[in-house]
Amino acid sequence: MTNQAKSPHTAPTGGHFKGPSADRLEELGIVGAGGGGFPAAVKFRTSVSLVIANAAECEPLLHKDKELLHHVAGPFLRGLTMAMEMVGAREGAIGIKEKYVDIIAALESLAPAGVRVVPLPDVYPAGDEFILVHLITGRVIPPGGLPKDVDAVVANVETLINIGLDVPVTHKYLTVAGAVQNPVTLRVPVGITIGEVIEAAGGATVDDIGVLLGGVMMAKPAANLDVPVSKTTGGIVVLPASHSLIQRHNAPWIQVQRIGRSACDQCRFCTEFCPRFLLGHPIQPHRAMQSLGFATGADVAVATLYCCECNLCTMYACPEDLDPKTVCVQNKPLARERGLTFKGDPASITPHPMAEFRRVPMRRLIARLGLGEFNNVGPLTEYAFAPRSVKVLLKQHAGVPAAPVVKCGDRVRTGDLLAIPPEGKLSARVHASIDGVVKVTGDAVIIEA
Repeated sequence: MTNQAKSPHTAPTGGHFKGPSADRLEELGIVGAGGGGFPAAVKFRTSVSLVIANAAECEPLLHKDKELLHHVAGPFLRGLTMAMEMVGAREGAIGIKEKYVDIIAALESLAPAGVRVVPLPDVYPAGDEFILVHLITGRVIPPGGLPKDVDAVVANVETLINIGLDVPVTHKYLTVAGAVQNPVTLRVPVGITIGEVIEAAGGATVDDIGVLLGGVMMAKPAANLDVPVSKTTGGIVVLPASHSLIQRHNAPWIQVQRIGRSACDQCRFCTEFCPRFLLGHPIQPHRAMQSLGFATGADVAVATLYCCECNLCTMYACPEDLDPKTVCVQNKPLARERGLTFKGDPASITPHPMAEFRRVPMRRLIARLGLGEFNNVGPLTEYAFAPRSVKVLLKQHAGVPAAPVVKCGDRVRTGDLLAIPPEGKLSARVHASIDGVVKVTGDAVIIEA
């Protein structure tokens, strides 16, 4: 591994770029690379006046989007321009943390006509698209709505790069952070194991580790080091197994329920810091905590359905170290089953008057989470991966798994089509990330080099 970060792509030289159709995005298997995995073809089959590039990356220790804007700005700006053309937008906006002064200056000098750079406060969760849209436009997406409801579309930085490159999605950018020798941002083949990626960052600095995928706030704990990287894996955070974040993400529901029922004193801190509550949405985590004992009906709906699962209530706000987020998540299906959705006038939704003053600064969040001891960097660095095999999951996107179009024994090359969406279903195409021979399993296509 080299110490100096270099871009694996050649930036475009400029000029007018004709954007692809939504059908082309479907062919390439492009999905939301920021974690949601929503098929881009579906998102861009609309008409709005504004496309917002989400570069607000607010998960602690992750640096992927910032590094991509620094080193791969050409394909990013081309993808943004293409996205604007697809939806007929007159304007593009790049939302990025105001602390990245050098990147903001570079983007402002490169941005095409109609694209502006919007500096954002260094707070969590500025990257939530509801928060981002409000910070940039002043508009509030209605509860249960989408950015298109306020005449906008939001796309992650890497998603726009994939659009700009106009090739099948076979690799993923991600940051490896925490208890590793060299925190870095890497470009890795989809389907490689997270263990191999951690080794590329110099390996763990502690013996007994836990691994969080995606970021520490909205993470999914990794079951083991053989978990494959998908199109939506934006980060791999290695921590000592004894770290409180590992313990909390692995806490069983019975424990969350029992302790929450006995210890919650209804202080309302979880609600008063909830980003969606501060936008004016009908979400009150403290009411969700009431549901552990006796609340029913409307209490469940108000308390749970519009939770964005940012985890701020659990990881930052609660003075008792309880878990309101998980309680909200557990109650969502019941609220949906009862049809307890927001039925008011979207125009009546207005932000809380104290919203601006209850934003959580990143430095305070890092301190609260016990992450201050880790090196908070992640330079984009080249690494020559040569995996013996990859496990390309058939479901690494929103919707249903893709259906294989290859069979055991087939030989494929990087970029070849492995699976397609079932007829009439929300899904995404999947492509080979290395050359090799195929083995089809129930949930994946394994390629042996």
